[in-house]
Amino acid sequence: MSVWLDWINLVVRVIHLAAGIAWIGSSFYFVWLDQSLTAPAPPRKGVEGELWMTHSGGFYQVEKRRIGPGELPAVLHWFKYEALLTWVTGIVLLAVVYYLTGGIYLVDPAVSTITPARATLVAVGLLVGSWVVYDVLWRSRLGRIGWPATVLSFALLAAVMFGLFRALSGRAAYIHVGSILGTIMVANVWMVILPNQQKMIDATQRGETPDFTLGEAAKRRSMHNSYMTFPVLFIMLSTHFPQTYGSPGGWGWLVLVLLSVAGACARHAMIGKTPRKAWALAPMAACLGAVIVLASPKRAQAAPGAAGAAGVSFGAARAVINARCLSCHSAWPTDDVFTVAPNGIAFDTPEDIARLADRIRERAVVQETMPMANKTGMTAEERALLGRWVEGGARIN
Repeated sequence: MSVWLDWINLVVRVIHLAAGIAWIGSSFYFVWLDQSLTAPAPPRKGVEGELWMTHSGGFYQVEKRRIGPGELPAVLHWFKYEALLTWVTGIVLLAVVYYLTGGIYLVDPAVSTITPARATLVAVGLLVGSWVVYDVLWRSRLGRIGWPATVLSFALLAAVMFGLFRALSGRAAYIHVGSILGTIMVANVWMVILPNQQKMIDATQRGETPDFTLGEAAKRRSMHNSYMTFPVLFIMLSTHFPQTYGSPGGWGWLVLVLLSVAGACARHAMIGKTPRKAWALAPMAACLGAVIVLASPKRAQAAPGAAGAAGVSFGAARAVINARCLSCHSAWPTDDVFTVAPNGIAFDTPEDIARLADRIRERAVVQETMPMANKTGMTAEERALLGRWVEGGARIN
């Protein structure tokens, strides 16, 4: 079964990546396009704005028009299936990696006693519930005002981040926040933006003037999506950077809050409408600086029990590695989930162990994110022993 899951993971991940690039690319392009349009000179009936561009040796004139009764063109191009395919493949990956692997990535006994089954129910419930809360909020009077709904939306998101860090593993908490944002984004497309556009098209086909407030509502949701894009992109990559979700002191949730703010600020600086949009670079830099401070281990944490480091033999360190790490990190894994060594890291020989000593120290001693969900039961004493061995020079003879 695990072999098939590995292949499904690979194939679906490639499709997910390709579809996501197409969706994000078209989304950012249209937001930038809308912000960059200028009024035509001289004015032309029905044309709200235009823009000249050059690309790949060609020249393009783009117009934004307000269509009237009976003015629908014969061919109208839609951009919608990229979003749907990105979300569907993302949900498949979520199931393959987190729900069908016995909870190895989903739960962490050191964080919570929640079972994988209950964690799955909580996660799926949040995917649905978050969209409902968001949609109700932005259809309410607060949503029509704007800024109060923005503040409340972010406060609720931060609360979800904090709560997930108290229930799931840090890695799973991050990816589920990304899944929540991704679900809201695709629901915006398929449940607000596309239906509103279809209503406008239907009106023109009936010979009526479209309700352009529908277009304004669709545009608002599209802008929301663009602000969520960078946080979601980071979360997709976060599994490669355990210093974020495994931040010393349990600050992983706050690191994600700060990175989300930084991502939204980066988006505003890139494609914001106001001429002085570069102001967003200042809070972005401040958030990133705070992340570096929170996610950087202190020396006192990096070397627990450093006293007497020289007294730890390689044999003692290797015994811990053999008992707690080798079932996965080997050329011949015996684990029931990992059929190949994760990230190609193997501890089969003394030379392999010595070469990867700093990585062992970082993941097993400082961040305590390995073994995954502490599946093999590495104790605090064993982590301290490994730390003393590395601080003593990681000698193998």
